[in-house]
Amino acid sequence: MRRNPIAWRTASLMAAATFVFSASPMAIAAVPTLSAAECFTPAPVAAKVKAGGATVKDPNEVTAKEAAAREADLAQALKAKGKAQVQTVSPLAAVITIPVVFHVISEDGTRANGNIPDSMINQQITVLNNSYAGVYGGVATSFRFSLQSINRYTKPAWYPIVYNSSTEKAMKQQLRQGGDGTLNIYTGSLSDDLLGWATFPVTNVTTYDGAVILAESLPGGTASPYNLGDTATHEIGHWLNLYHTFQGGCGGSGDSVSDTPAEKSAAFGCPAGRNTCPATGSDPIHNYMDYTDDSCMYEFTAGQATRMLNAWNAYRI
Repeated sequence: MRRNPIAWRTASLMAAATFVFSASPMAIAAVPTLSAAECFTPAPVAAKVKAGGATVKDPNEVTAKEAAAREADLAQALKAKGKAQVQTVSPLAAVITIPVVFHVISEDGTRANGNIPDSMINQQITVLNNSYAGVYGGVATSFRFSLQSINRYTKPAWYPIVYNSSTEKAMKQQLRQGGDGTLNIYTGSLSDDLLGWATFPVTNVTTYDGAVILAESLPGGTASPYNLGDTATHEIGHWLNLYHTFQGGCGGSGDSVSDTPAEKSAAFGCPAGRNTCPATGSDPIHNYMDYTDDSCMYEFTAGQATRMLNAWNAYRI
């Protein structure tokens, strides 16, 4: 019997809502302090924008030249670590658990201005674990997530979080915890109609590393139809080196994954049967790396799972 991915997700979230986070403190390695110049040089960034959103600058755009440079860097990084590229992820492969640190940014300490409850964060971790385990559909990846701490900050100067601003960079330099493999998530109200953005992995991880997520896009939030938690799923895909499914449009190497059909542009809503490229296969509207509604997304592909594992081996261990 095949479960309806949307109905199953809803049931999973209802069960998760009763979970109360309780974790013992965990020592997390410090990130090296950066010089002033390094602090203001961000890593490559990708993002997700709302339908009809009017961004000042679209931070998700990666040119063909930039993508080619990133692919060459990935190969070099693996070679430098003596790692061969993984060709497929075995179902029996070891699970990699990523420590997660949440930074909740608020203007005044109220829910209306960013101070979301622990219950939403706990549900978000449940969604991430289910999504990356293939519970809702698609394949199981190698990754699971473990919440280490929730840190809260009431600071009007940081609110809203403005993409690529000096304030965002200074905030992250002050708050980021852990090593290269620690996922730092920052939540709050965001600039430019963005649902979130994240850094791609790089050889020298800085304090700018991490994911920024619209607070009300977490499960149970008010940002419908983007409030089932898949903005975080999407952005963490970028943090693990995935491009959008519409990267490169209908030509070139696309998203550098062979089993996601080419897609001319981002899809919104849930346009069943959409097919914007002449190559075989309808647009991957159910893939977490498109822009469709949360209720429409439920899968990663085997190729994406392999790409994420190779990036982890190259950059985050």
